[in-house]
Amino acid sequence: MNDPLLQVFVPAIGLVSGLIATYVTLKNQALLAEVRQELAELENRLITKINGTYVRTEECKLRTELIQERINMLAAGMHKAEPPPEREPGGGLR
Repeated sequence: MNDPLLQVFVPAIGLVSGLIATYVTLKNQALLAEVRQELAELENRLITKINGTYVRTEECKLRTELIQERINMLAAGMHKAEPPPEREPGGGLR
């Protein structure tokens, strides 16, 4: 270990090894952050799609129920209503 070349060469190898490890770590962190961002975007799109589907389904059910109620009200009103007055052939009421 008294050789001056080894005294320079061994620390240089350690320095290069440390720099490579730092570079790889930073690349892994960047890739991990990118994957997390893509995963969050995909999750948001999926949740939006699911929420939209369920909201539309519930809206359709509600609209169907309201229409059925109106039909029932109209049908009940038709039984109670008086017949319309008869019209003369000229368009006036008798």
